Amino acid sequence: MTTSVLITTYNRPDTLIKVLEALCRQTRPADEIIVADDGSGQETLDMIRGFEKGFRQTIEHVRQKDKGFRAARIRNKAIKRSTGEYIILLDGDCIPSGCFVQDHLALAERKTFLQGKRILVGKEISDSFTYADTKTTVKLIRHALRGELSNSHHLIRLPWFPALCNRKQSGIRSCNMSFFREDIFAVNGFNEDFTGWGREDSELAVRFYRHGLQRKSHPFMAICFHLWHEANSTDQLRVNDAILESCTRSKEYFCKNGLEKLDHESHE
Repeated sequence: MTTSVLITTYNRPDTLIKVLEALCRQTRPADEIIVADDGSGQETLDMIRGFEKGFRQTIEHVRQKDKGFRAARIRNKAIKRSTGEYIILLDGDCIPSGCFVQDHLALAERKTFLQGKRILVGKEISDSFTYADTKTTVKLIRHALRGELSNSHHLIRLPWFPALCNRKQSGIRSCNMSFFREDIFAVNGFNEDFTGWGREDSELAVRFYRHGLQRKSHPFMAICFHLWHEANSTDQLRVNDAILESCTRSKEYFCKNGLEKLDHESHE
């Protein structure tokens, strides 16, 4: 099964390069890597071009103008560009573990989407933390004992441990999520009514559930390391909460402002 990894980023070439390096060192490489760029400057473009030359890895770069936080829209643009049968979402400050793509594919199951887990990397070590650190057991244990890694129980990889399926709304995070291509198109992708940080992934989950999917998760597989950063602005959160609430009350799973209308939009 072919797979596309979509990485959302905005003006963080310093962390994006760490994510790209990790994706190039996977036990099962992705068939396609797409950077979904929410309006970054020239530095990000230069980094991607340099990375392609250094690693001999083709990176698709999908970009839109910088008009504020529009993660839903840029993810939709990247989904439209992708070709994989299975799509993995990753944020540009989340370093995937070495078995990340392999695990997502192993856990892929019809009528489910996968919610991956994350280990939070503390502020003290985030700048220096790289993919190499994720492969060094002694370092990881030391960081965990010092309190520099949160959710460190996810460090253990136990493929035999059973996955869980439910329809909970808590803990939905698109920084580490995957689904079948046909399912994201069936619900018309992310709802672009969401601007500003928050809730676009929770609303997608509601529509996935309504379409008949369950959320699948595994505490010891498909892990990423989320690097510390300043909290995003929550100025739009009240508006986004209202959109989510409206979706929760609705019986529809196909959003009106999603993938479909992108065919009729100008490129921004």
